[in-house]
Amino acid sequence: MQTLTLYELNMLVREVIEMEMAREYWVEAELSEARESKGHCYMELIQKDEFANTPIARASAKCWRSAWSMIQPHFERVTGQRLHAGMKVRLKVYAQFHEAFGFSWIVTDIDPNYTLGDMARRRQEIIARLKKEGVFDLQRELSMPLFCLRIAVVSSSSAAGYGDFCNQLADSPFAFQTELFAATMQGEQVEGSIIQALNRIYQQVDDFDAVVIIRGGGATSDMSGFDTLVLAENVAQFPLPIITGIGHDRDESVLDMVSHVRVKTPTAAAAFLIDHLQRVLDRIENSEQRITQHVSLKISALKSQLASLEQRIPTLFSLAKTRHEARLQQLLQALAGSTQRLLDRHQTHITVLATQLPTICSHQILANRHQLELLSQRASSLDPQLLLKRGYSITVLNGKAVRRATDLQQGDEIETRLSQGIIKSIVK
Repeated sequence: MQTLTLYELNMLVREVIEMEMAREYWVEAELSEARESKGHCYMELIQKDEFANTPIARASAKCWRSAWSMIQPHFERVTGQRLHAGMKVRLKVYAQFHEAFGFSWIVTDIDPNYTLGDMARRRQEIIARLKKEGVFDLQRELSMPLFCLRIAVVSSSSAAGYGDFCNQLADSPFAFQTELFAATMQGEQVEGSIIQALNRIYQQVDDFDAVVIIRGGGATSDMSGFDTLVLAENVAQFPLPIITGIGHDRDESVLDMVSHVRVKTPTAAAAFLIDHLQRVLDRIENSEQRITQHVSLKISALKSQLASLEQRIPTLFSLAKTRHEARLQQLLQALAGSTQRLLDRHQTHITVLATQLPTICSHQILANRHQLELLSQRASSLDPQLLLKRGYSITVLNGKAVRRATDLQQGDEIETRLSQGIIKSIVK
């Protein structure tokens, strides 16, 4: 068997490929990498298993500067995005094998409509997922605070749109307060960077009334980062109203769809905040005018009622005075009649008593006299002299009658009183 050098073998492969695969092919693939260098575009293509989501085919592709300079602007104008990893593309390619650099597919055209359709399909899948989770409309259920002055801004610090936004708020008649939470607003880091900024805002959520996500001055082709499920979920479930002004006129991004309010540009976001406060101020002023008018009408009505009452007071007072005087006269007459009847009734009682008094007094005197005689008889029967005359005696010590012998002591001088005379003795 003939032995070939590597160069000879590669030349043979090249000749076979050029002879057998001379035509161009349309191929569908996913980009795992896309980068530009010196005007050329270098891509890594993969195909994933439909169920396992693991690569089952890989290939390198190149688009030379001569073709890329025409393909790139058309593709980005139609899709609104740059080529980036994860994007589905439909490429027109032909096979090329180089003895020194090996095999690659050379890209001569890219179908932007295929990518646009895939982007729309992915966007619809994300929207369907958000609706199934019940978070798609959460932001629109929030209410803008009446006095929305404290604004958290998610933007690139160097973006011209951020400066325009701040300047427009500063020129308004309202005292807005803004704080920047810097984030990357283009490229593959958009999703993670904005989520990190929202997390920092959430840590001091009570310090703000609303969040504004703005992007100004970037290319319209850098919008892919705003069409991701994770970012949409974070924005949809954020507790503060979020206003997006990411600066493009193309179809709404998913981020726009789930935000509380979507405007086109950072200056439009500033105008929205100013108009909101102006509407609140107009409502306050209109309410103030209505309150003033209502109070004036009420005061006028009360003054009219007061004037009417002032005119009626003399008449009403006169009627009330006449009515009360008549009532008082009736009461006086009734009182005089009652007093006279009471006096007549007592006079009758006095006359009857005066007639019965002598008899009552005579009976009482006789009863008292009889009672006195009875008492006199009882007193006479108790006279000590009568007892002495009957042969009894009374022994007295110091003027008191002695009832018991034990009440006496040796040497006591006692008196014994008899019916006739007194005997004095010494107790031995």
